[in-house]
Amino acid sequence: MARFGAFCFPGTGHLNPMTALARSLQVRGHEVVIFGIADTEASVRARGIEFCRIGMEDYPPGALEKLDLRLAQLNGVAALRFTFERVRNSARMVLRDGPKAVRAANVEALLVDEADFAGNVADHLGLPWISIALIPPMVQDDRFPPFWFGWAAGQDRLSRLRNRLAMLLLTWIAAPIFRDVNRQRSAWGLKPFRHPEEALSPLAQITQLPEALEFEVAGEKSAGLHYTGPFVHFEQRPAVEFPWERLDGRPLIYATMGTLQNGSEAIFKTIAEACAGLDAQLLISLGGGLDPARLGKLAGNPLVVNYAPQLEILKRAALVITHAGLNTTLESLCEGVPLVAVPLGNDQHGVAARVKARGACVVVSRHRLTAARLRKAIVLVLQEPGYREAAKVLQKAIKQMDGPGRAADLIEQVLKLGSS
Repeated sequence: MARFGAFCFPGTGHLNPMTALARSLQVRGHEVVIFGIADTEASVRARGIEFCRIGMEDYPPGALEKLDLRLAQLNGVAALRFTFERVRNSARMVLRDGPKAVRAANVEALLVDEADFAGNVADHLGLPWISIALIPPMVQDDRFPPFWFGWAAGQDRLSRLRNRLAMLLLTWIAAPIFRDVNRQRSAWGLKPFRHPEEALSPLAQITQLPEALEFEVAGEKSAGLHYTGPFVHFEQRPAVEFPWERLDGRPLIYATMGTLQNGSEAIFKTIAEACAGLDAQLLISLGGGLDPARLGKLAGNPLVVNYAPQLEILKRAALVITHAGLNTTLESLCEGVPLVAVPLGNDQHGVAARVKARGACVVVSRHRLTAARLRKAIVLVLQEPGYREAAKVLQKAIKQMDGPGRAADLIEQVLKLGSS
């Protein structure tokens, strides 16, 4: 039996899969403690995971809600810059508070979200650590576009050049983060990073992205990169009250913009207008970003809720309209449901591009979003059987995997552990 520490970005899309992975390790007899800020403690403890609070100076109770409300109003480059600044501030806090907390927790190894920089704490303390990709994995391979960009993989010279230029752009935007990290590494007597990929674990990089959803490229992928499958434990999701009696039996269109970038009233109004008059029922989940009353009366009179029991709803859905966050995307494909994606920022463009490349999704640009364009995409996905067939192919591939279990296997193998 081993005792693990885990660090992850403080957002639902990161906490849900990380706690699912922690649960898989627990059932094997291992112990896991998640280090996080005050606003994430209740959620982690409710799932039966030990929690250690850090960052009280920087992130007192209520700080996360303010940050999320700001992000909810952004998209595109603005959202990326804001997210990178959040990562930078979080990295400073982790580098300052992490060593003392990790020592006190008496852990033997760390599991580190790639949006976090606690691997440096492990290096400082001489602990082994593993990178966990809860978004598409970060790879410095010019056969793949970086996660923020929504184009498909290409093997020709121009495509690979475009990918290299995109990597340079992201490296430039992230430079302030690496300056802070290298300053602390130098103070600890550690070798500074020269390239972004050096910030990943030298032992293993484990991603919840299924290989069936990754771009198909010629040649071998990185030896240290391991694809598993969605990190989901159904019993860990909190119960959500939902008016099931209001579902009327028509094909169900489920619309969600996630829990972070969901503050745009205009998007939800456009979705309602696009679905009005279709022989389908629209369910809109606001993900906590807006008060349903603020939307007023919407076209087509859709069912609007603050939160929906997503895993149960997806079993009934004919189509999902989504921002293409990785968790919503994977959970939809687990049920064989095709998507219409409206990426808002960060990794969502890369996720949408992957699903589109597999034929299970139509992508509508946020910048060109109109009710007419969105309606055309919705009708196409509902009426063209190829989209559902492609989603069913992905569903079959994903169902063959136990994502959290496979990740736990890899962690034990890499660290040469045995479960009790």
